[in-house]
Amino acid sequence: MFAICIEGSHTRGLGHLFRGLALLRALESRGAAVRFYANDDPAVARALEERGQPWTRVPLRDAASGWISERVRADGIRTWIADCFETSVAHARAVRDAGARFVTFNDRGPGAAHADLHVCAVPLDEGGAPPGRRVLTGMAYLVLDPVLRTYRRQRTALGSLVVSMGGADTYGLTIEVLRALRARRRQATVVVGPGFAHERELAGLAGEDFLLRRSVASLAEEFARHDLAITAGGVTPFEANAAGLPCVIIAAEPWEERAGRLLAGLGGCRYAGSRHAIDFGALDEALPVERMSAAALAAVPADGADRVAAELLAL
Repeated sequence: MFAICIEGSHTRGLGHLFRGLALLRALESRGAAVRFYANDDPAVARALEERGQPWTRVPLRDAASGWISERVRADGIRTWIADCFETSVAHARAVRDAGARFVTFNDRGPGAAHADLHVCAVPLDEGGAPPGRRVLTGMAYLVLDPVLRTYRRQRTALGSLVVSMGGADTYGLTIEVLRALRARRRQATVVVGPGFAHERELAGLAGEDFLLRRSVASLAEEFARHDLAITAGGVTPFEANAAGLPCVIIAAEPWEERAGRLLAGLGGCRYAGSRHAIDFGALDEALPVERMSAAALAAVPADGADRVAAELLAL
């Protein structure tokens, strides 16, 4: 039995949740049994309930209370996967002391040093090896929605534009992007997720220039309809590039700046800077969509979830 334990919120974002769901599907497709745990948060609950995913609410930040060892023993967990960004030592030790293996993802917390396996496809910091007994790095271990492979295709020209700033869009970057598009008389489809909390500002920009889509069942399916995406720098541009969709990236958090520069360097994206100093100049250019799409398909694999699932089963 595997456990996937994630943290999400309007502030933290929902990238960990969506990665956990992608990994869950990859494990279940191989016959593995998986239990899904998450912190008690309205955006998390909405996202999971919209997708019909069974889950258990847990007091994630209260590792000392004993709930982790209780769940490991009561649910027969043999491998505990924590996707919580900053896992504590208490969390890691509770898992290991209860007799389960401990796995973590892109973890900046001190608990990562106790991981049997640390999956860090794109390290969050420059220099230095990520901690953990065994570490997997590189694009080959990107955990993306397996359904992306269905929608991989080469774009050849800019016909349709989509805006997707993540499941939560903590800083309301969607609003900044729509203002920039409106100033340029550009149309777009706008995707907002279950944690979006900027409705009043969005209502002021609503109009026939923008087609609003809420909490889409499959972002991969929505992206397949478009030729260019404007995204934040979390998992979304990796998913887009894996399907051949070029992106303009705005980094919402400091660690997203690395992802923006990395993907821009690989050719499938244009990096527009951080949220503090957005350069919308790319919207005024005739972007080489065909070349960017080809570079994206070549650089970002869509089968990383399969590789990680195999590694987990090997534990």
